[in-house]
Amino acid sequence: MGLIDDAKRVAAEFEYSAQDVNKGVKEFIRQMDEGLQETGKSLSQIPTYVTAVPNGTEKGVYLAVDLGGTNFRVCSIKLNGDTTFSLTQSKVAIPHELMVAKTSKELFSFLAKQIESFIKIHHIDHFEEHHQRRQNGQEPTDEHFLQLGFTFSFPVHQLSINEGRLIRWTKGFDIADAIGKDVCNLLQSEIDALHLPVKVAALVNDTVGTLMARSYTSPGKTGTLLGAIFGTGTNGAYVEKLNKITKLKKVGGDFDTSTGNMVVNTEWGSFDNQMSVLPDTPYDTALDKESNNPGIQMFEKRVSGMFLGEVLRRAILSMIREGKTELFRDESSGTNDVHSTCTIANDSPLYQQWGVDTSFLSIAQADQSAGHHITRQALNKDLGVDAASSEDAQAIKILVEAIGKRAARLSAVAIGAIIISTGNLTLTTGEALSDKEKGDLEEEVVDIGVDGSLVEYYPGFEEYIREALREIEGIGEKGEKKIRIGIAKDGSGVGAALIALVRRMPEVIGQLVCSQPAYTIQGGLMTAQQSTVPRDIAT
Repeated sequence: MGLIDDAKRVAAEFEYSAQDVNKGVKEFIRQMDEGLQETGKSLSQIPTYVTAVPNGTEKGVYLAVDLGGTNFRVCSIKLNGDTTFSLTQSKVAIPHELMVAKTSKELFSFLAKQIESFIKIHHIDHFEEHHQRRQNGQEPTDEHFLQLGFTFSFPVHQLSINEGRLIRWTKGFDIADAIGKDVCNLLQSEIDALHLPVKVAALVNDTVGTLMARSYTSPGKTGTLLGAIFGTGTNGAYVEKLNKITKLKKVGGDFDTSTGNMVVNTEWGSFDNQMSVLPDTPYDTALDKESNNPGIQMFEKRVSGMFLGEVLRRAILSMIREGKTELFRDESSGTNDVHSTCTIANDSPLYQQWGVDTSFLSIAQADQSAGHHITRQALNKDLGVDAASSEDAQAIKILVEAIGKRAARLSAVAIGAIIISTGNLTLTTGEALSDKEKGDLEEEVVDIGVDGSLVEYYPGFEEYIREALREIEGIGEKGEKKIRIGIAKDGSGVGAALIALVRRMPEVIGQLVCSQPAYTIQGGLMTAQQSTVPRDIAT
């Protein structure tokens, strides 16, 4: 058996058939429903208390802050009311001593001071007017405050749109006295101590922010159904009917019920941790066993950019160590390149856990050069494989395509399940339709906002998703054409500002997703208009 045949044999282990996709969709829907009823399930289905999404006509100036790791970002977002916005921002590194401070006050005081500095530069008139009002003994009202969305990328138990208690720290933070406290209140207390005209209006998950940002910037009147991230990690947030979120009766919380809907954060990285339908290979099994969280985030470990490079590394090593294949061996290299002598450096990233970055997969996937020259260069530069043959590079590309395609088809399982579960391709007719109404329906789409390096930069990732969507029962070729996928940038900034808007002024939201007239396809596009912000892809 030749090298290419060997590569195809390994690649076949990553095949994920149409039957597998449909089986996955059915199980995803089952676990969605389970998570809506009870806490502690594979799909967390976390209520966000966000009950409306924008449609691009909203106006105003809002603040957003993002504490997602070692940096803290402050943004000012001006919504223009025509699906466009302008953004001003600053970013500062969090001093390490504050990440492990003795008290939460030290950290949150630092964050409030960054907000103060930003306002004094970019909203000085507002700051001085507020200061003057206080000096004159005038009591400020809500309209005098800038509303702020707080993206806080740590595990919290959210109790309302602007209240969430910290469960635990991650990413190198360790401030014991913050555990169990409301992080919005911690920040607001320090803002108030500085007498700033700012109110923390919303606690934001970046995936929910992606949904909101896309809904504001998407063309037409359609409210976005789903915001999804396919990057270093993966997650999705979607609009669900309130009456389906039955666990709200147990967990409670303060929220507006008038829309009949709520955005739910799925935390779908943990889908099917029990491995009832997810595909498995020896490479997946070994990766999970040696990870820092075995048995957890099993879906994410097959989809997200953090793990795809490691899956590839293990597949390559299996071919090298088998001794039965010609990968990176002179027997193959000599046949293809007369003067080559292929060697693997002793310190090659191939021999190091997490040594292969997913960017290598993107390079190989995109390579159309003669003799796979670009892939061979990347093997040399990034992986320490010197003088790889064109056949070696071709074999690697076969593996790359198989791993990337499986990740995309699994992504389609999550997207397809949410579309089907929410009924967003179901035509409902309460009365006879006029010819105009029928024409409107034909133009309708299901709008999905996505963000992340995989979906934005990995060659062919979206088309692989669409190929799988066409194979899903209940979607098919006709339904897939109604699915519009658009890039939604900066969910932690623009999205956070939009959630602050929802918290303060629910009455200005122009589109309540799934609120429908007698005839509609939920999430439908009734009138098209061009946005100048997002990139849209539709078949």
